[in-house]
Amino acid sequence: MQTPFTNLTFCIRTFGCQMNKHDSERIAGMLEGLGALPVEAIEDADIVAFMTCCVREAADTRLYGQVASLKNVPLRTGSPLAKRIVAVGGCIGQRDGEKLVEELPHLDVVFGTHNLGSLPRLIEAAVEEGGHQVEVLDAASSFPTELPTAREHDWAAWLPITIGCNNFCSYCIVPYVRGREKSRPLEDIAAEAERYVAAGVKEITLLGQNVNSYGRDLYGAPRFDAVLDALDATGVERLRFATSHPKDLTDGVIERFAKLRSLMPALHLPVQSGSDAVLAAMNRRYTRAHYLDLVRKLRAACPGIALSTDVIVGFPGETAKDFEDTFRLVDEVGYHQVFTFIYSKREGTPAAKMEDSTPREVVQERFDRLVDLVQTRAFEANQADLGSVVDVLVEGASKRDGGLLAGKSPKNQTVHAPVPSGSTAEALAGSIVPVRIDEARTWYLAGEVVDGR
Repeated sequence: MQTPFTNLTFCIRTFGCQMNKHDSERIAGMLEGLGALPVEAIEDADIVAFMTCCVREAADTRLYGQVASLKNVPLRTGSPLAKRIVAVGGCIGQRDGEKLVEELPHLDVVFGTHNLGSLPRLIEAAVEEGGHQVEVLDAASSFPTELPTAREHDWAAWLPITIGCNNFCSYCIVPYVRGREKSRPLEDIAAEAERYVAAGVKEITLLGQNVNSYGRDLYGAPRFDAVLDALDATGVERLRFATSHPKDLTDGVIERFAKLRSLMPALHLPVQSGSDAVLAAMNRRYTRAHYLDLVRKLRAACPGIALSTDVIVGFPGETAKDFEDTFRLVDEVGYHQVFTFIYSKREGTPAAKMEDSTPREVVQERFDRLVDLVQTRAFEANQADLGSVVDVLVEGASKRDGGLLAGKSPKNQTVHAPVPSGSTAEALAGSIVPVRIDEARTWYLAGEVVDGR
């Protein structure tokens, strides 16, 4: 059946978190369902959609630069459109709305986090009527999982269990652009997971701004441990989740790392700071001691668990002692991976009004010291797998060497290995193969595919 999108091409550029990546899959699913064809290069696209993040200032700068650069990119030969349609959605679309078209007049469509399903209608209006099509809603009328999806990989799926956030950390704009927390019914989550498993999905990643508080709005108390039980019962081979707020991580969820076959031994547990004073100013609602107690419980339940975290350096008012508290916590925990950030002021958040007199060069020196420690401890953490055989979910050919396959270990480490004779990385993609680890570096493992253990 012909639609206004039949034979049009589209390209999506995604910034930010896993929720944005999943939203991009929803957009691809809608456009492909209407007959549009996905392309990799912007130059080949009749429609370009940017799914945006506004957590840090660098994301704003990157978006404005990329959208502005499209003014000088000609349409592909044979395009049925008079001009390329450029759309911006996600968190910057939600936050800025009409302001975007004032500053980027060649922008055609702006939509927010609550109305992904409006995009085809807005694009069609931009083609037929011209002008700027801007629609940003204050709240979602339905859960976005009702929309079709085009997954990046057949063997892996994102599965949102909540949208929005109720935490209001003082530095974070997410609750203002994603809205208040809303949970999906448990039976809907389980049914979607069962469909994925029946379709051959090997790994499911549960998504939410704070998965640990799942169900508080529906059931009066968090029931994330029940979600994990239900997903494990589907028979999925690998189960992961993100993101996990420390204040809501329960003993029941921690116990699942010891009990559930499918739950992978890896957890992203953002600490943000190791200083109680800074944590209070951030409105994180836990202490350093509480966080370290969670780490001890996790390692008692799952001794080999790989922990990752986020750390902000240079939060307003951070003293030398505050930073040393953070430095010592990172050293004590020994994370496999730490995402380090220099504080970025976000207008509209309480932290944006906080005074800070710390010189930029001091913040940079602290940041550099922390990065050096992170790399040292990550290298040390990976040595534990040297000489072992790990099961690797193959993602395809390595980007650094096409003769190598690349995949993920249960601990979510990147693993490289030569492609076995008689096969290809593409043929192995989506399969789980045993790899003997002969080399353990800071950010990856390497070894050989073996026949058995």
